[in-house]
Amino acid sequence: MSTGLIIALIVIVVAVVLVAAALTLRARGGNGGRNLRRRFGPEYDHVLARHDGDTKAAERELTERLERHGGLRVRPLEPAERERFEARWAAAQEHFVDSPREAVAEVDRLIADVAGARGFPDGGQYEEQLAALSVHHAGNVQGYRRVHRAATATGTPGTAEGGSGADTEELRAAVLEARDLFADLTRSGQRTAVSHKAQGSHRTSPLHRHQVAER
Repeated sequence: MSTGLIIALIVIVVAVVLVAAALTLRARGGNGGRNLRRRFGPEYDHVLARHDGDTKAAERELTERLERHGGLRVRPLEPAERERFEARWAAAQEHFVDSPREAVAEVDRLIADVAGARGFPDGGQYEEQLAALSVHHAGNVQGYRRVHRAATATGTPGTAEGGSGADTEELRAAVLEARDLFADLTRSGQRTAVSHKAQGSHRTSPLHRHQVAER
């Protein structure tokens, strides 16, 4: 085989490789990005903002989440488990009147426990649990993030109980937002998000006696 023919073959192979690479990058930057945005919704925007608008970095993180947790098989709750979790939620709501911060901390623990019971990573691995939840409950995961941030915030204990209306309203709004994820996790394949008894407790809960915007 002549030298000229060898060089020509090499050029052809290199060209094919470059074309294939370009098509792959185009697919990832186009449909891949749109698919991620469609799947993660507001979580996509949250991750993008955390990466200062770096689309590639944000989509790389979300893709890694999908690879780690996309195949997770969650299990349904037993009726008795669901009732216990709903009772804890109702108790936390009632406790909010006198001790907002303690109630928020309980809601944080409660969501971690429910997620763990469903088969998500243990609540002791908050970041990993949140990542897994974002894959399967992307639309409502922000509520958990907000509650956890409030529950673990450092500051003067009892600030919200001490008369700061703004602080109390922020905590109430966080719990209201987290309620959507709690409802998703306790639904257990049923048509309604929570039982009729729990729905009644939501309607009359202290959180709604002084309604605030949930978003």
